[in-house]
Amino acid sequence: MIALLTGTVAAVGGTWLVVDLSGFGLKALCTPATAARAVVGETVTLHTSLVVREDSLTLYGFAEPGERDCFELVQSATGIGPKIAQAVVSVFSPEEFRAAVAGSNVAALTRVPGIGAKGAQRLVLELKDKVAVLAGTTPAGAALSAGAGAWRDQVRAGLEGLGYSTRDAEAACDRVAALAEENPQTPVAQLLRAALRSLAK
Repeated sequence: MIALLTGTVAAVGGTWLVVDLSGFGLKALCTPATAARAVVGETVTLHTSLVVREDSLTLYGFAEPGERDCFELVQSATGIGPKIAQAVVSVFSPEEFRAAVAGSNVAALTRVPGIGAKGAQRLVLELKDKVAVLAGTTPAGAALSAGAGAWRDQVRAGLEGLGYSTRDAEAACDRVAALAEENPQTPVAQLLRAALRSLAK
């Protein structure tokens, strides 16, 4: 099991990174916030989870171990695969997810793309006794500021990576633009969550 990797960022997409490990490149799927932190040529450390299928081996990478733990915990629920688990980590920090499940907040959980009311109820039912392990984890993207104008491309790419159309992603960016203008230091992860909330309404 690959649990951690540190190397040089060779390429970055909206929801993936290629990490060069001394000439050996690994592609890791990640949240938009994690991808937004990465800079080509700089060193990155990812906490990883390897998902094994009959026809594929897919590596998922996270900035914090708590995000990886949340990703793996979500998949223990019936009918939840890695794509939806990654969407959960994109929308919620581990602590926010723990609070939503522990508080039976079905409405909050349905903000995640791909999770409806029944899926949210299943998460609460199956994970309520397990989410305590996520207590005290660091919110995703806490130190990542939006930067002057750079946030829009990152948020749009992240939304498109989660399956939203370019048109919907642009509209969501328009709705959160005031938040970014009001405080240029707003973390990209926070802007992405606000955009996702606007799309869920």
